[in-house]
Amino acid sequence: MKESRSRWTDIAGGDAGERYAERFARLAESGADMHGEARLCAELLPPGARVLDAGCGTGRVAIRLAELGYDCVGVDLDASMLDVARRTAPRLPWILADLSDLGDLDALGALGGPVDPVAGAGQAVRGGQGDSTEKAEKPEKREKAEKGGRGGSFDMVVAAGNVIPLLAPGTEARTVAGLAALLRPGGLLVSGFGLDAAHLPLASATVTLADYDDWCRTSGLTPLRRLATWDGAPYDGGGYAVSVHTRTAG
Repeated sequence: MKESRSRWTDIAGGDAGERYAERFARLAESGADMHGEARLCAELLPPGARVLDAGCGTGRVAIRLAELGYDCVGVDLDASMLDVARRTAPRLPWILADLSDLGDLDALGALGGPVDPVAGAGQAVRGGQGDSTEKAEKPEKREKAEKGGRGGSFDMVVAAGNVIPLLAPGTEARTVAGLAALLRPGGLLVSGFGLDAAHLPLASATVTLADYDDWCRTSGLTPLRRLATWDGAPYDGGGYAVSVHTRTAG
């Protein structure tokens, strides 16, 4: 896998995984709610739905959704974050890849099991704790992909944690288009990100809602809901927004 960079890489370096995990562990110990993103996703689709956690980091959202009965795949550019995710939930498929260049991730995601952190999205590890061969052969998995028609086989793609603003500059539209292509017709793209410096680890915003909506529209996505928080509060024009779009059927 060629070296890729993003705004996140520039901010965090290549060893953020353990620090990030420790931060959220402290928040959990303080009683903070760690599962707002997963809870909203679970309200949108029933258990059994196939979910891609795009920019999954240490896997917090995907792991919780898997616990609730969802079929989850995580993908991230940061190998140190995926190391934590893989250690925490070794039976889930974790894929090292650049969100702006996902290639045949839709097919690879069906393999399940751990993915070689060096080979990245191009090579899944067979056998081992992931039981990837068995998972790939399940007939219901193939049937779900076939129902997607010309689209992908994911029922939902979730991009939490400021994924969109932290992409590499100039790759945002391509990334949204790639994520949309992974959805089956009728599938959902759910994203949440900051719109000002107070809600971002950056000096200023890199994405506006108008930008994002335009990228979604040109990628065949239609807006469904816009919220101010993952807890479902209505959007009031503030500095953070959660957006739900659906891929147009057909």
